[in-house]
Amino acid sequence: MHPDLTNGLTNDLTNSLTSGLTTAELRSERLDLLPIAPGHAEELAAALADPALHAFTGGRPATVEEQRARCARLAAGSPDPAEAWGNWVLRLRADGALTGYVQATVRPDASEAEVAWVVGTPWQRRGLATEAARTLLAHLADAGVTTAAAHIHPDHHASAAVARALGLRPTTRTQDGETRWQSDLTRHARNAGTRRAV
Repeated sequence: MHPDLTNGLTNDLTNSLTSGLTTAELRSERLDLLPIAPGHAEELAAALADPALHAFTGGRPATVEEQRARCARLAAGSPDPAEAWGNWVLRLRADGALTGYVQATVRPDASEAEVAWVVGTPWQRRGLATEAARTLLAHLADAGVTTAAAHIHPDHHASAAVARALGLRPTTRTQDGETRWQSDLTRHARNAGTRRAV
């Protein structure tokens, strides 16, 4: 791509970051995607209490206080000016339950975002992770992000199925034993599946 065009995309994305890319409230068919806050800690800790959720990522379920500190750190944003953090909890509108979260680490200089999704065990196998992540990708594409990536353990077949449904494909690159999956967001239809909350 011509350097002038690349610079234009980077500037557009940088402007998007300062105008709410990572703090917008989003809606999907069944979910409200809300920017993470310390007030979500108790519900989030309960939703993610199953140790099985850490089978491929390591660690253990966070306590409420640990989750509150994590939520505060994520809500404060990245200390690195070269990237921005976006983290959204997923609230199911049907019953108000907080079911998990999606996140994006956006690097404007590369017009790239690394994304991840986690849905609590009681709400799995309902398509919520795919629905939420698809809404996030559409939001990122609207803001000028051109590449989405996710790192997934080779044995985490459920997460791989979500990535495949989103249009991501595995690459030959690995990081810490996880395969990099990637998608060109310019192929996604603009405004498909994403609406800002009003």
